[in-house]
Amino acid sequence: MATTEERPPAVEPEAPALTIGAPSLMSLPPRRKLAILGAILLTMFLASLDQTVVGTALPRIVTDLNGASLYAWVVSSYLLSSTVTVPIYGKFSDVFGRKVMLIIGVCLFLAGSWLSGASQNMAELVAFRAVQGLGAGALFPIVMAIIGDLYSPRERGRFQGLFGAVFALSFIVGPFIGGWITDHISWHWVFYVNVPFGVASLAVLATVLPSAPHRQASIRDLDYLGIVLFTAGVVPFMLGLTNKGNVNSSGQLASWTDPDVGGLIVIGLVILMVFLFAESRAKEPIIPLDLFRQRDYAVSMAAVFAFGIAMFAAVIFMPRFYQTVRGISATASGYYIWPLLVGLMGGSIGTGILISRLGRYKWIMTAGAVVMLIGGFLMTHITAEVPDWELWTWMLILGLGIGPAMAGFTVVVQNSVSPNQLGVATSTL
Repeated sequence: MATTEERPPAVEPEAPALTIGAPSLMSLPPRRKLAILGAILLTMFLASLDQTVVGTALPRIVTDLNGASLYAWVVSSYLLSSTVTVPIYGKFSDVFGRKVMLIIGVCLFLAGSWLSGASQNMAELVAFRAVQGLGAGALFPIVMAIIGDLYSPRERGRFQGLFGAVFALSFIVGPFIGGWITDHISWHWVFYVNVPFGVASLAVLATVLPSAPHRQASIRDLDYLGIVLFTAGVVPFMLGLTNKGNVNSSGQLASWTDPDVGGLIVIGLVILMVFLFAESRAKEPIIPLDLFRQRDYAVSMAAVFAFGIAMFAAVIFMPRFYQTVRGISATASGYYIWPLLVGLMGGSIGTGILISRLGRYKWIMTAGAVVMLIGGFLMTHITAEVPDWELWTWMLILGLGIGPAMAGFTVVVQNSVSPNQLGVATSTL
């Protein structure tokens, strides 16, 4: 689906991995690679887990801190800051090296975790969650780019599949872990638990991940205007989407025509249009627009968007279905969507292995899309009377269709761009 060539980028002659002037990371000893892989796997799990683990703890947090009016902002502040910084970190990792930017991100994430756990009121928690997000924004793009640095194009699929499985696992077990910690220890430890594991990961990265000896571009060449415009556009756009589910000043659910919903979204889109114009003229753009002229990259972006809608819809809707329709607790609802986890993990890992072994991805990704459509069609037939075994079958099919996208398109994108664009290309996924 991404190319008509017989031999796709997964099996093209291998280019040296980007390390900003350093010797290729592909030449590192296998044990050192495994140590790096383990550390970044743990880092990725903590960051992705943090998006879901807080949900089940929020009711207790709101009660303890007496802050119902800021309920949604505990999640929104994290998502806002992490979304805004993802492409910025991706570009900076290409320019200044992976190690320094990843360490900065991990330190910010751990600081935000500790401060969030120590919060004494909701305003503090919202602010410190934003700090957490500032760090998390570095983890996703840089970790995935490091895989591109460590392994050849042919090998990347196998390891990107592991990261897709970790991401899927965190989405499913997050609500359960958050509920268990809140019920048996304290909601503060939903945040504190990140610290010891994060410090261990940080120590490994600081000692075994090679540093980049020089920069690719000077500080004065950075796209400061692009950073400002991107932030100024994304923030109102996401705020508008967040406000759509809130109650407005009239005591009714906000509609798309409300100024704090539709108005903010329009303002954000207008600023983002200006951002695109500025990027076309920037010397070191945050998001190089020439990437979208490459067919593999452009098609992958569109496909990831579609697969993402399907995944988030299932992950968010199915627990709510079990809670509201079947009367199951928030913690227990995580158990009932286990087939989705099995499908996501199996599809991601299996796709990574197949791409590495066969060196082809077009038919694998096409098959995944077909399976996803079948699973999505079956899920439209959900009623209150549908037996669990039938729902589990539908979720398994849907997961097996979405899973390939979690590994496959990352490989396609990384293998379709030059080594010095790995970070920024990965950050746009």
